[in-house]
Amino acid sequence: MTATLEGRLVVAISSRALFDFEEENRVFEAGDDRAYMALQMQRVERPARPGVAFSLVNKLLAFNAERPRVEVVILSRNDPVSGLRVFRSAQHFKLPVQRGVFTRGQPPWRYLRPLAANLFLSTNEADVRSALAEGVPAARVYPESARASAAHPDEVRIAFDGDAVLFSDEAERVYQAQGLDAFQSHESERAGTPLAPGPFKPLLETLHRMQSEPAPGMRLRTALVTARSAPAHERAIRTLLSWQIEVDEAMFLGGLPKGSFLREFEPDFFFDDQTGHIENAAAHVPAGHVASGISNL
Repeated sequence: MTATLEGRLVVAISSRALFDFEEENRVFEAGDDRAYMALQMQRVERPARPGVAFSLVNKLLAFNAERPRVEVVILSRNDPVSGLRVFRSAQHFKLPVQRGVFTRGQPPWRYLRPLAANLFLSTNEADVRSALAEGVPAARVYPESARASAAHPDEVRIAFDGDAVLFSDEAERVYQAQGLDAFQSHESERAGTPLAPGPFKPLLETLHRMQSEPAPGMRLRTALVTARSAPAHERAIRTLLSWQIEVDEAMFLGGLPKGSFLREFEPDFFFDDQTGHIENAAAHVPAGHVASGISNL
């Protein structure tokens, strides 16, 4: 019988996003790939510490208690030898990760197509941009991000920015070209017109379906965390209604720094298109940069 991932949430993730390989990566970045391989082999029996996206992956895999619903695949620029340590580390933490692609420095994003990946997390910006160009929701993980809170072991919490992440960057273009007053007027006049989808709408749809079919002992909670404020909030809400998608929390912050609000929400991961927001958030929560929209041209 042919194996298939059809019907599952497929998360492709790089080694450094899942595990803390920062010390080893410094050897790799020095250009000595043989020394890096030797170091990883030397440490093959030493489990790597959890990385920024570890909590997200660990909790999502817990949705498989009754039937396969989530698949996590390592998609890495690491070499196959170093991949041994990645799998050993996953086994140590009892992560049921069975599939991996290791490309030894070559761009791995092209394997997202045969995987039909719903999400790609990587520390490599070029790979993230290529994935987004192919229509795959993707984010560059900030390795220096704070690790997720342990306060919600039975609940996956994911927070999203709005414009250029869940929604298109239409409104952000108006804001950058004409300023806040023009942005507010533009959005108020179009409050009843849904925004076009952004790169992460397909992921939010998949998560919404998972929420409608809960797994034993696991829940999923989502939040919209946006710099919008009233009256521009209405178009965002009406857009979600038109998609027949619900979020559990919505924060319309009117330009306030997002980090302290995210610290209270305690997400396993936060996605935003603006590096300033990510840098502010990363001091408090796991965070990733979505290199889409006008802010990332």
